Amino acid sequence: MAHSARLQPIRGRGFGRMRALAGTGAAAAVLVPVELALQRFAPRRRTRLPWLFHRALTRSLGIHVVVHGSPARRRGVLFVVNHVSWADIPVLGSRIMAAFVAKSEVAGWGPVGWLSTLARTVYVERDRRQATGEARNAIADRLAAGENVILFPEGTNSDGVAVLPFKSSLFAAIDGDGDGDLVIQPVTLAYTRLNGMPITRERLPDVAWIGDTALMPHLLDFMSLGKVRAEIVFHPAVRSGDFADRKALARHCQTIVADGYRRLMRGA
Repeated sequence: MAHSARLQPIRGRGFGRMRALAGTGAAAAVLVPVELALQRFAPRRRTRLPWLFHRALTRSLGIHVVVHGSPARRRGVLFVVNHVSWADIPVLGSRIMAAFVAKSEVAGWGPVGWLSTLARTVYVERDRRQATGEARNAIADRLAAGENVILFPEGTNSDGVAVLPFKSSLFAAIDGDGDGDLVIQPVTLAYTRLNGMPITRERLPDVAWIGDTALMPHLLDFMSLGKVRAEIVFHPAVRSGDFADRKALARHCQTIVADGYRRLMRGA
């Protein structure tokens, strides 16, 4: 069955799209010029403008974000999160002041790539042998500078049914952490309700961005869904020195995040 056939017609579908586009456009018109000016004249200054933009975007998209726990209150934290949808970016960005790690192709995605670059996304090549070293250096530099970083260690977005295995190679930034003091916080993200009803497996493709699904059609369909509930769980933070190596750290984070995802999707 085609993805569009799964969408249930709802009243005000066109209004939902108009609201989302108008809200996003208004936020961009106000915040983007200010961010451009600040990056030109005060490039070292970190602002709350990307955080404000993501907050405006989640509201425009009809996403209600529920938070359990709280992010680690220090600088230079590596947040490790499961990946379900493009909507993860505004949802997480509205609650965590951090730079995202993304594959380099994102930079070429037109306006989306331009905004991603403006938000100081860390781009890494994931299809080449030297990608691990490049990713380690790029992420480690940001963390050493006291900037928080959000990593999706599955390496791709899942179908929303379960959390995919975490790739230990994407934890390479901890290899240069000689004192073992790097803080890593596992985070679970799940989309649990649609218009007040639990999201079933049949409706997950309406929210999850799966495989080779084109971005813009999925985004427009998402705008027509109505009210979406996203839940974030901040699990206890750990330090890199608590683990023998990055494989052990990856296993720990995957276990914690996957268990949290199962609980959220079951309504626990």
